[in-house]
Amino acid sequence: MTEYLWLFYAILSAVMAALVSVFGKIGLQGLDANTATVIRAVIMALFLMLVLAAQRSFSHVGEILANRRAMMFIFLSGVAGALSWLFYFVALKYGKVSQVAPVDKLSVVLATVIAVIFLQESLSLTAGAGIGLITIGIIMVALG
Repeated sequence: MTEYLWLFYAILSAVMAALVSVFGKIGLQGLDANTATVIRAVIMALFLMLVLAAQRSFSHVGEILANRRAMMFIFLSGVAGALSWLFYFVALKYGKVSQVAPVDKLSVVLATVIAVIFLQESLSLTAGAGIGLITIGIIMVALG
């Protein structure tokens, strides 16, 4: 059972990401996308601090801050995430959710390619074919 726990959380992540798109599109009507993104980020930070408090996990903060290598990559991940949100909300402001969300998922393809190249992760023929099909599907949605 625990070997598929990742899948359970990945599906929950996908559901929440879908809601981000729909709620974001509704909330952006007539508003500045960058300002909305900043407000969203503040709400997320506050919510996540409540999660840490509920889990009594604040003790791990010092451990993470003390690890320079980890902090560098967490910082880079945070900047990349913030830029992703900014670009995503601007795309939502001008485009349809049904087009923006799938194109945004090109990140699946890019993350896989980067993981194979830089993290030496292996990719089976079946998984490679799936990544190819995702790419084709994204192109079809973007052009359709």
